Amino acid sequence: MPDETATCTYFEQAGRKNTKQTLELARERAQTLGIKHIVVATTSGQTGVQAAETFKGYDLTMVTQVTGFSKPNEQELLAEHRTRMEEAGAHLLTCQHALGGIGRAVRRKLGPYQIDEIIAFVLRCFCEGIKVACEITIMATDAGLTPAGKEIIAIGGSGRGADTAAVIRAAHTQDFFDLRVLEIICKPRR
Repeated sequence: MPDETATCTYFEQAGRKNTKQTLELARERAQTLGIKHIVVATTSGQTGVQAAETFKGYDLTMVTQVTGFSKPNEQELLAEHRTRMEEAGAHLLTCQHALGGIGRAVRRKLGPYQIDEIIAFVLRCFCEGIKVACEITIMATDAGLTPAGKEIIAIGGSGRGADTAAVIRAAHTQDFFDLRVLEIICKPRR
């Protein structure tokens, strides 16, 4: 690709109030770059439903929280949101977090941080949403829902809602250091 100037939107504050604009900015960039694979983090499914409406006609993957993340045996994805996303043709992926799975269990039991959590802390230097975008990309790629080595758009956030979008060259977890954040479309400045 020849040199290109692209804009990045910096939100004054993080959070769900940026969801609509994040999705719109990501769709515009996907159209410009011809990207068809979109990966979105969603907890309750509210962001996923909004993304399904925004990205009609795209290959859309919604990555949910693992069951038991907040409370044992509880899935935070609401059934009505799951139904709406599935009816829109989105793939849903619920699996262990790539940057906080077994390593988190070791830390909780034995104390020392593990490499996956250290990587997560480094990615949070950019913002929570970049960490989430990288994490859901490798999770979706491992599940065969996004193609390794291809450019995708990943959308994440800081808690609830979406406030970060990035163009990422996807990779599998075992090839994590081949993953590339090619562009940051938007993120919170604080």
